[in-house]
Amino acid sequence: MSTTTLAVLVPLLPFLGAVAGLLLGRTAPGFVRPLAILPTLGAAVLAVLVAVRQGGGETISAATELTPTGSVPIDLSLYIDGFAALVAVLVGVVATCVQLYSTAYLREDPRYPSYAALVSLFTSAMLLVVYSGDLMVLLVGWEVMGICSYFLVGHYWETEAARSASLKAFLVTKLGDVPFLIGLFALAADAGSFEIPKILGTVAAGGLDHPTLIALLLLAGVAGKSAQFPLHTWLPDAMAGPTPVSALIHAATMVAAGVYFIARLLPVFAASGATLVVMAVMAAVTMVGSGLAAIAQDDIKRVLAYSTIGQLGYMVGALAVGDRGAAVFHLVSHGAFKALLFLGAGVIIHAAGTNSLGVMSRMDGLAKRIPDAFWTMTIALLALAAVPPFAGFFSKEAVLVAAEHTATGHSEFVPSAAGWLVLVAGLLTALLTAAYATRLWLMAFRGRGVAAPDHGKEPLAMTGVLWLLAIPSIGFGLAAGPISDWFDGGELTPTLVTSVLGTGAAAIGAMLTYALWQRASAKAVLATAASTGAGTGAGAAAGTETAVPAAVAVAVAAAESAAEAPEVAEVTHDHPAVPTGPAADPGKAFLGPLHRHAAVGFHLDAVYDRLFVRPVRAAASLVRFLDREVVDTYVRGAGTGTQLLGSLVRRAQTGNVQSYLSALLAGAVVLAIATAVLANVNVGS
Repeated sequence: MSTTTLAVLVPLLPFLGAVAGLLLGRTAPGFVRPLAILPTLGAAVLAVLVAVRQGGGETISAATELTPTGSVPIDLSLYIDGFAALVAVLVGVVATCVQLYSTAYLREDPRYPSYAALVSLFTSAMLLVVYSGDLMVLLVGWEVMGICSYFLVGHYWETEAARSASLKAFLVTKLGDVPFLIGLFALAADAGSFEIPKILGTVAAGGLDHPTLIALLLLAGVAGKSAQFPLHTWLPDAMAGPTPVSALIHAATMVAAGVYFIARLLPVFAASGATLVVMAVMAAVTMVGSGLAAIAQDDIKRVLAYSTIGQLGYMVGALAVGDRGAAVFHLVSHGAFKALLFLGAGVIIHAAGTNSLGVMSRMDGLAKRIPDAFWTMTIALLALAAVPPFAGFFSKEAVLVAAEHTATGHSEFVPSAAGWLVLVAGLLTALLTAAYATRLWLMAFRGRGVAAPDHGKEPLAMTGVLWLLAIPSIGFGLAAGPISDWFDGGELTPTLVTSVLGTGAAAIGAMLTYALWQRASAKAVLATAASTGAGTGAGAAAGTETAVPAAVAVAVAAAESAAEAPEVAEVTHDHPAVPTGPAADPGKAFLGPLHRHAAVGFHLDAVYDRLFVRPVRAAASLVRFLDREVVDTYVRGAGTGTQLLGSLVRRAQTGNVQSYLSALLAGAVVLAIATAVLANVNVGS
């Protein structure tokens, strides 16, 4: 079978699985799980075969005209280079792991058939984006992903959080898609084609008439899909969906699509130095802002969501300095360990019965209850914090090396200012990343308080997937040298300067967080002991009547502490005992007065609410008022007038012939008199 045929089957198999799953979900539920897993697994295997045959060598390209459209044709085409081959493998592997994991995680969910079909369709759409050589066909996959994310994020539609999050994700990403579509049309108009090879040829020949405008329009769409500042606010809220969906969106689909698109069309963006500077600023703000916000989050999934935003900032930063090899290397590396982090977080939530790190920090022995999640999450967090020799170290260092190369003036077409922005922000983000990774690990696995609940051993479908994803999280970085041909043959090994600076920043962040956690734990223990002693003393001194109010006070404090945690959509077990007392949270000491602002994303949602949401709602209210009170008044008036006229005419219809003749005679007399009067008037004049 030819490589082209195999490549066509890669996105086609999950699509067919999605259609079959939707059709047979109700009539033959026994086929739902095989239809969810086998087509996706087949696509992953075929993607590996395509990558092996492509081998990082010549681009695989094939095209056939889809439909005649006039001067700019639309072709059903493939364009598979080393980047596409690797990203397709990532999508196939992560999607297969998510489908396997979901069979256990959602085994009691009555909406699992539709969920599994949507995940397959989501996977097919992303694979279409990866392999497509025509921008209009790519746009189809781009939009299908947006629709699937709307339904999957809103899977728990009974909760207000899920409904709001799905709508917000859809609207914010569509806000970026409008300029993205205009940019695609402008690009095709200049190049005379939607085909990527022809567009790249036009750029190389200097044939773009408005490179800056086109690049900025396309960048707006990328900012929406890949959650870059200022269109990133939808991603943390999207955590209201099931955890496997979060893993899929954050690791291999949706957010990866924007970064991949820039990497594929990087010469278009590089044609404008101003656009590269804008990208560098956007990446720097995204990296640092998301790192600060992650330290202040209580929900474990929101910590990982802000982490994803920051790592995407690294990728965009690498593209801003003109190194797409480093960007895609970090994309693939991050996809492996971020999928592991989210799926591991799902196991933690499943065991603890809560998303709240504050509650977990008041549990003892959670690591012993879920040893598979403990060890694999530790591996993934080490990769996230860029600790050598884990995958994240090599891919993050590749980004820092590219930024250093540009900052020192070794790039021909990228301003050195862009390099300095990315380098400084990248080093600061390395410190923040290690800080929130350490905080998450300590609060989740080193809590002190009541015994963690024991719900038995987690299903093999969940724990086995964690160990499978742990393999690339450990070894993918070490394989960067042998597979460098897939990354344009670029040098991806770290330098001494970036290794010392990046690893040193991470070590400072981790050690500082650990020291603050030790101090916070000591204060929490003292506060708990003091409150317990006060309650005991009050009971001894005043008897039972005063001891009861003390117990009530403790219960109220516990309830207020629980109320501070965000609403949780995924609680799979009832917790047998609510932990009481203050949580040992080093994040508050780390950020100081900045903590309350970082916890709400620096009030960006509030700004958008005042600038956009409230004016739109006010305009909608005005339109509704005009429609009801003005337009409807005229409509009702016309109807009322007609009704009154009909009522009068109806009264005249008595059925009496004498009345009709009398009325006719009276009318004739009136007409005769009127005619005579008018005739006399005319004669007199």
